[in-house]
Amino acid sequence: MASGLLAVGSLIAPASAVAQLGAPTSSSSSSSIPSPYQISTPQQGGSGFQGSVVEDKPTEGVLPLSLDDAIQRGLKHNLGYILSAENTTNVNGSRLQELQDLLPTVKAKGEVSVQQVNLAAEGLRIPGFPTIIGPYGFTDIRASLDWSLVNIASLRNYLAAKHNFQSSKLSVDDARDMVVLTVGNAYLLVIADKSRIDSAQAQVDTSKVSLDQAVANHQAGTAPLLDELRARVDYQTQQQTLISAQNAYEKDKIALARAIGLPLEQKFELSDQAPYAALDDVDPDTAVQHAIDTRSDLKATAEQVKSAEKARSAATAERYPTISFSGDYGDIGVNPANSHGTGNASGTLSVPVYEEGKLGGDARQAQAQLEIKRAQFSDLHGQISADVRDSILDIRSAQKQVEVSRSNVQLANEALSEAQQRYAAGVSDNLAVSQAQQSVAQANDQYVSSLYQHNIAKLSLARALGVAQKNYKSYVGGK
Repeated sequence: MASGLLAVGSLIAPASAVAQLGAPTSSSSSSSIPSPYQISTPQQGGSGFQGSVVEDKPTEGVLPLSLDDAIQRGLKHNLGYILSAENTTNVNGSRLQELQDLLPTVKAKGEVSVQQVNLAAEGLRIPGFPTIIGPYGFTDIRASLDWSLVNIASLRNYLAAKHNFQSSKLSVDDARDMVVLTVGNAYLLVIADKSRIDSAQAQVDTSKVSLDQAVANHQAGTAPLLDELRARVDYQTQQQTLISAQNAYEKDKIALARAIGLPLEQKFELSDQAPYAALDDVDPDTAVQHAIDTRSDLKATAEQVKSAEKARSAATAERYPTISFSGDYGDIGVNPANSHGTGNASGTLSVPVYEEGKLGGDARQAQAQLEIKRAQFSDLHGQISADVRDSILDIRSAQKQVEVSRSNVQLANEALSEAQQRYAAGVSDNLAVSQAQQSVAQANDQYVSSLYQHNIAKLSLARALGVAQKNYKSYVGGK
């Protein structure tokens, strides 16, 4: 058979089918049983919040960076937040796909067919009958409608997708709190590093004075070489501490820049400090109840439980009958000028009779998914209570540590001054000076650590209460 074919909008049926064509019918497709709706897992805290998307270009000079600026940059560029927001877009797409199963599907197509048949090639040779038939053809312009009128499983899957979409939006709110915690922690850590550098530099300067004094005394013959050697070891030890503090400071600045989307080539300095401010005593039970009422991640998990319940109900509804409608109407003929309207309409009632493998498997999958979400909700409820109570304990402990370490710094400095005066007066060697310098360095380091721990504990409490994004300034002050 030699044939020529021209199609617009779709493929054309073979000639044998066209020969029988009066009005093309759209066969009503049987409604397939939907699979259980799969609930997505929202973006969780972790390494994603340590990264960012860099969009800005580095600028000349040193950029002053306040805590508020850093957090606002993080809320715009942090990778964890961006992934959470994009996950919401993805889940919304899934919701729309489930919705489409409940809406009518309308399609339109146009066909133009031209064919020619060689009967001799088919082995047909009829005397007096031409061996070549054609060319002949038809034009068909048609619209079709398919609509699942009654499908309980699809309806419940859509409701499951709707709850899952609501969960993803709540997860975005929780991601913003996580960004505040991550960026705030990185900012406070850089502040602590800067304080350690200042403290180490002061110890280097003090050690240099002691070293110069020991060298002068040794040269004058009033002190042994041991004093000079001891002072030199102390001086070089403090230099090593300063070098380590400077290295940690630069690395933590890089980590902060990574979390907020700042180009690593950009030079910046922190313009805020985090002074010590005691937090009023917080009642743990009241705080836990506030967190339960506020935390977006708990609300998101509750929505996932509802989604899983609807998905489980949809798995049961797969056994219910479905009713669907399909039809088409169009214009067919040799050409549009010589054509006639034709149509087709059909309704289908579909009842699953025996599909136990799929139906039973879907029900078990949906039930397992429901149990998982319920367990996750219960665990998160307990974890929130633990987070709040842990943060309150850390705040109380850190407040006491700040008070004690502050006193230790004063006492250590007094002891150092006394030891230096005794050594200068020739009453004792510089062993007491060396020990006093070590005590001062240790006291300063403990004081800086306790301040950092106190501020990060307050910020952690704000996150545990679910108010980090809105009220972080109330927990960690600026200048």
